[in-house]
Amino acid sequence: MKIIDLLHETYSALSSNRVRSGLTMLGIIIGISSVIAMVSIGQGAQNTIESSINSIGSNLLVVTPGAQKGPGVMISAGRGSAKSITLSDAEIIKKEVILAKGVAPEVSKRYQVTAKGTNTNVSISGTVPDYMIVRNIEIDFGSFITEQNVKSGSKVAVLGPTTRDDLFGEDADPIGQTIRINKIDFKVIGVTVSKGGSGMSNADDIIYVPISVAQRYFSGDEYLSNINIAAESADVMTEIQNQVTDLLIVSHKIKDPTILDFSIMNQADMVATASSVTTTLTLLLSAIAGISLVVGGIGIMNMMLTTVTERTREIGLRKAIGAKRKDITLQFLAEAIMLTFVGGGIGIFLGWLVAFLLSYFGIIQASVTITSILLAFGVSTAIGIVFGYYPAYRAARLNPIEALRYE
Repeated sequence: MKIIDLLHETYSALSSNRVRSGLTMLGIIIGISSVIAMVSIGQGAQNTIESSINSIGSNLLVVTPGAQKGPGVMISAGRGSAKSITLSDAEIIKKEVILAKGVAPEVSKRYQVTAKGTNTNVSISGTVPDYMIVRNIEIDFGSFITEQNVKSGSKVAVLGPTTRDDLFGEDADPIGQTIRINKIDFKVIGVTVSKGGSGMSNADDIIYVPISVAQRYFSGDEYLSNINIAAESADVMTEIQNQVTDLLIVSHKIKDPTILDFSIMNQADMVATASSVTTTLTLLLSAIAGISLVVGGIGIMNMMLTTVTERTREIGLRKAIGAKRKDITLQFLAEAIMLTFVGGGIGIFLGWLVAFLLSYFGIIQASVTITSILLAFGVSTAIGIVFGYYPAYRAARLNPIEALRYE
């Protein structure tokens, strides 16, 4: 049988009962579109999480206080809530770890901040000039904290754009204005470029002050909330982590290396963990959506078996005039594949449309990849072959004499 004849026969057979063919394709359409949408949502979530993690800095390691869990040891304090790292630790790290391109100690806490009759609750970060390098901070206008500000204990502040908007109005110029933090006046010297973020990790909703001022007026002691370290490259992050661990073990006079009073967060590990979680979630969502594909495949098999029964006399006539088993098999298999192929194409379009609309209206970021489209085409074709083979095989095995007698 020629290909053109096979396609013509397939089209004639499917178009003779458009409603039934359409309803049969519906299962495949829903299944494919669901898989495409779920994969795109998972991919979008992974990209968003990785972007959020990478936005906090490049090749970043963060040393936080708090006892780690060791054999038979319970965590004594929540990470970051204990007091075990000091400014001298940061100075040792900066001096000894030559592979670090920046070291920025930080003291952070939330306070109510007022300015000209407005107020907001915002995170106050006491830090040093290297914080710009470590956390990829850029100044929109004005300037950042300087070494002179730190040494002299100047009461100056750099605002994130969200904090600026809350205190002075959108796109206002607050340079030279005064804000009050914990009943202490600070002069605004700069505003940072927006980085985006949400919740407690929002880099736009923050105020930076010199670390010397934060320790004197806010924390009241020498302890730090964390130490931020930027590696020269991703390749040396593990080496730096080991060096910092060794330095702090000696500095803190820790006798048992398995029980530390600090933790080190590796940004690369965070990205890898987040990717693993989102990948697993995407596979789970895709598997759930894939159930509808199986249902759709069963629907195709049911329709094709019904079609074989309805066209028994036609099959007998074709065999009587010389049609081979291969021709009959190809005819019915082609019909099943055509149903899944067309349904898969429509499903891919609808899945892409759902992903586009979700991203367009800002509901959730969704990213459709070529891999997911190719996978969808492959799956739809495979379903047509798998679920269409048995009806085609059954049609080809019919006895022509009995088929011609069939009423």
